[in-house]
Parts: sequence; C-alpha cells; structure tokens
Amino acid sequence: MNAQQKLLARLKKGNHICVGLDTDISKIPMYLHSEENPIVKFNRIVIDNTAEFAAAYKINFAFYEKDGAAGFDNLLKTLEFIPDDVLVIADAKRGDIGNTSDMYALSIFNYFNFDAVTLNPYMGHDSLLPFLNYNDKINFILALTSNKGSADFEKQKLADGTYLFQKVIESVNDWNANKNCGVVFGATNLEELKDNITSFKDLFVLLPGVGAQGGSLQEVVKAFSEKNNINFLINISRALLYLDKTTEFGKKIKLEMTRLNSEVLELLGI
Repeated sequence: MNAQQKLLARLKKGNHICVGLDTDISKIPMYLHSEENPIVKFNRIVIDNTAEFAAAYKINFAFYEKDGAAGFDNLLKTLEFIPDDVLVIADAKRGDIGNTSDMYALSIFNYFNFDAVTLNPYMGHDSLLPFLNYNDKINFILALTSNKGSADFEKQKLADGTYLFQKVIESVNDWNANKNCGVVFGATNLEELKDNITSFKDLFVLLPGVGAQGGSLQEVVKAFSEKNNINFLINISRALLYLDKTTEFGKKIKLEMTRLNSEVLELLGI
C-alpha cells in the first residue's frame, strides 16, 4: 500500500485528524520520567490510544534530533508502534540544492521509511525534485504557514497582484503530475483558506495551527465541506498530547480523539 492509498483510505472513512508527535519531555506526565525511556513510552501510549481514529501521524524531527543518536533511536522505535496502514509524515521541512536533496530524500524515504515529508519550496523546483521523483510518497510543500512570521514573505504581493503563497500553490499543482503532492496551509489563516480553497484542486492539504495556535477545527472542516473536498488533514499536537498529566492521560487522549472525530463527521454530514 503506497502513501496515497493509505491516506485516501482513512480520509474516505472520515478520519481527518493528524496526530503531531512533537514530544517534549518537559511536558509529558511526571510519572513517566521513571521509565527507562520516557519519550518512547509516552509515544506508544499516545499511538495505542489514537491509531484507530488517526488519519496520519506527523513526527517533528526537531524534537528528536536535538538528542542526537539517542533521539533518532527514539524516532525509529516510535515508528515501529504505528500501524502499517496509517500515513506517517516526517515534519522535516527539507529543501536544498539537488545533490543535497538527493541525500535528504534517501534519509527520509529509504532509511526512515516515512510515507510523506514536509518541504520548503524557497529554493525552487530543482531543490524538491529528488522528493517528487518518489511517486509512491506524498510531499507536503509549505504554502501559507500558521506562524505570525508568514506575513514576512508568504503574504508578500507580487507584481501581478497575487501573493507569494498563491504562486507556490499554483506551482505545486504544476508539479503534481504523479499525484504525490500536497500543501501546508495554516488553519490560523481562515480567510485566506476560504478564498483559495478551490486552488488546491486535487492536492492533499495539511493544516497545522488548530488548538494551541488558535485555529478553528469547525471553520476549517466547514470550508472544505462546502467545496466537497475531503483531501485535508488537520494536525493537532499540543492540544491533544498534553491535555492530561495523570496516569489516565492515554484514556483522556482517546476520549478527545473520539470527540474530535465525531465532530468532524458531523460537520461533514457523514
């Protein structure tokens, strides 16, 4: 089963929540600190309680590579817990000159065996081509991100009156010949989302920013539902991972995941 098949199977079931495993040891329940490997134990409990409902998992490399070899070992162990039929995204935001991107692509897709990756398009098409050449993977390319600094460049107006992020979306559509592309579009940019949603065409859309950053799950789902578009993933990290600090946190996460799924299904009219 390739990446597209994994994701579409979940989306067609009405599963649209992407669980962000941005695991921070300072925020996990204190009782886990006595475990031999607190990060791995925490991640396993989260996965065990969300895999039934998750559309995907997004693993942010920064939270693992900060610990060097031990961190990458934690990442590899975490990957072992995720069911084979669930998409796994490497949130690594790669994008460099061609021969460097060749190596990054080998790392993400061949060594770690991720199904998908986040990419930065700033250096242009040739910097992403090594990733795009993997037809059985999905490449989520940054268009309009959820942070305040997105206004610095992504919202700059071009000579033709369009915005830079719109040019990125247009380009990604051009690069999507193998149906292995998507865009990252921050849920905090609700008006821009509504205004540009038809430009996504058949691209997959990864939406960070719901929860701790203030994006509205209800408004995002409504926007896609009105256009009969199911190709969207709503990433939730901190608001899900750290909602409880007790030994019952796994059960609380499962309850919240069930609630989120039910809310999405209701909004979609399923």
